[in-house]
Amino acid sequence: MVTVDIGAWANRLAAPARRLRRRASSARAANSIHQLSNSRIRQLRALDHGFTMIELLVVVSLIVILATMGLTQYRNSVIHAREATLKEDLFRMRDAIDQYYADKGKYPATLDALVSDGYVRKLPEDPFTHNSTSWQAVPAEPDPNNPAAEAGVFDVKSGSEDTALDGTRYSEWD
Repeated sequence: MVTVDIGAWANRLAAPARRLRRRASSARAANSIHQLSNSRIRQLRALDHGFTMIELLVVVSLIVILATMGLTQYRNSVIHAREATLKEDLFRMRDAIDQYYADKGKYPATLDALVSDGYVRKLPEDPFTHNSTSWQAVPAEPDPNNPAAEAGVFDVKSGSEDTALDGTRYSEWD
C-alpha cells in the first residue's frame, strides 16, 4: 500500500497559486508606485513651466556685459584700422612730395600738382574727415637764393582735429 502525504500534495498544489498571488500583489504595488511617481512628476512639471525671473535677469545681464565688451573692442579695432590707413596715406603722399622734389628740384605748388604730374593717381581720402580736400599742406621755407620762387608744399598733415588712441592729435602726426 502506498501512503500519500496529503500535506505535501497540498503544498505542491498551493505553491503555484501563492506564486501567482505574489506576482499579482507585486505588480499591483509596482503599478501603484508607478502611478504615484507619475502623479508626482506631473505635479513637478506643472510647477516648472519656465525660467524664474532671477535666471532671466542673470542671463540678460551676462549677454549685455558680453555685448558691451564686444562693441568696445569693435570700435577700437575700427579706429586702429583708420589710424593705420592714415599713417599709410601720409607716408605715400610724403614719399610722392619727395620724389617730386628729387625730379624737379622744387616742391609742388599744391597737392593737386602731385596728381596732375602723375606722382599719385588721386589724393587719398582722409579716413577721419572722409574728404580728400581736408589735407593740410605745410609750406616749405622760401629759398634764400631765389626769394621770388614759389615756396610749394613741403609736408602734409591730416585735417582732422580728433585725438588718436595714443592721445596725440591726428593733425600733429609726422
